[in-house]
Amino acid sequence: MINDAPAGKDQQHPLYNRDRPLIDILLSQEATDYNLAELARLRMRYQGFPGARDIQKDLDKVLQQWGLTEAELYEKTRQIHNLGGIYKSRGKKEEQDWN
Repeated sequence: MINDAPAGKDQQHPLYNRDRPLIDILLSQEATDYNLAELARLRMRYQGFPGARDIQKDLDKVLQQWGLTEAELYEKTRQIHNLGGIYKSRGKKEEQDWN
């Protein structure tokens, strides 16, 4: 398997510049349904990523500020998504961001 980054060198996540402002917002807001869904989505995106350490640290910090474990976060967001409509598309068809 070919690895683009030398051993031990952190990589730049391709969505870092888009996600960083969202995480700064989460750090300053409450645990609304939308914010919980965003936190869970971003935690999954950066989980195990070899880089973006500041984002990973801040995602942990948000979780701690809201008094949740990762398991509790995912349980809450499963319930939120089961109700549907948390990510309303601007277009006519529903879309999800799985990047």
